Amino acid sequence: MGHEDLRITRTKQLIQSAFLELIDEHGFEAVTVKAITERAGINRGTFYSHYVDKFDLMEKSIEAIFHEAELKLVKNLPHVFGEERGESSYQLLVPFIRFIEDNKILMKPLLRPNGDPQFQARLRSYMHAALFHRSPTVLFDETKALVPADYLVSYISSAHMGVIYEWLYSDRPDTAEDIARIIYTITFEGPLVAGGLRAH
Repeated sequence: MGHEDLRITRTKQLIQSAFLELIDEHGFEAVTVKAITERAGINRGTFYSHYVDKFDLMEKSIEAIFHEAELKLVKNLPHVFGEERGESSYQLLVPFIRFIEDNKILMKPLLRPNGDPQFQARLRSYMHAALFHRSPTVLFDETKALVPADYLVSYISSAHMGVIYEWLYSDRPDTAEDIARIIYTITFEGPLVAGGLRAH
């Protein structure tokens, strides 16, 4: 990577850090480009050389989330949830959950019940494709599923993201490993066993 590329990367990191700090302090709606540039210590021209506006910055931030999901989660799905899984398979979820933890300022407003509906719809669509249609990560055969695929994907995404949302908003000291194990247990044992209402 050349000096110019490093400078661009550093500038984007400054913008992203300032953006997340301001979201955390004031909420996305109140954030302005002026506030971002002042916090990042750059001029407005530099900002606009990388992003159209704050909405473009948010969209690119969301794209980065899905990119990380592709790298750290989707490729491991067959090993976590498929026939190849083992007792320690939940560990394969940990890198992505750590990524979410590192980006919790952005994730919290996106995942809350009244959060960004476009992000949540995109998440369900992404999971539907990964679970049912995209080789080699396909886990489910729609012709064999006991319930319609859309309902299944909605349940899985809402349940898993709900656990992560609760973790991000609570003061519990659980680690990324703990959350991975919780998601894995509920997924394979079911909520009734996980809740102690049925024997393992």
